[in-house]
Amino acid sequence: MTKSKPHLYRVEVIWTGNTGSGTQSYGTYDRAHTITVDDKPAIAASADPVFRGDKTKYNPEELLVASLSSCHMLWYLHLCAEAKVIVTRYVDYPIGTMMESGDGGGQFSKVLLRPIITITPESDSELATQLHGPAHQKCFIANSVNFPVQCEPSVQLEP
Repeated sequence: MTKSKPHLYRVEVIWTGNTGSGTQSYGTYDRAHTITVDDKPAIAASADPVFRGDKTKYNPEELLVASLSSCHMLWYLHLCAEAKVIVTRYVDYPIGTMMESGDGGGQFSKVLLRPIITITPESDSELATQLHGPAHQKCFIANSVNFPVQCEPSVQLEP
């Protein structure tokens, strides 16, 4: 039996949207905040524009979808390296679907990953496609959410 190892991830989220009157009313404050981790560049974030946020900043929903995509990609590249499938390009266009409830709350109902992977001509394209299954099973983020994460990969050979 493998022993579990805890890993802690510490971030700092600072609300920067006090426009002078705090949260006096729903319409008087900005949803702006920054996300930082130690010595890394800050991420300027806000709410989705539908919820009075700034469309020029990342919102939590986008960051969740990006986290699922990044985690899947990193596991996939790891498994390809082990299987001698040489990936030369990987781009994903994931789509997250969130259902808003009548009371203003909501939840994600699914995320669809749509990676386009380019491999060398010597690599096994069937294996390259199959490795998405184990990558999904190993993805820490996908294993932590309560909605389906689907993957529709496209594998192409390098010209």
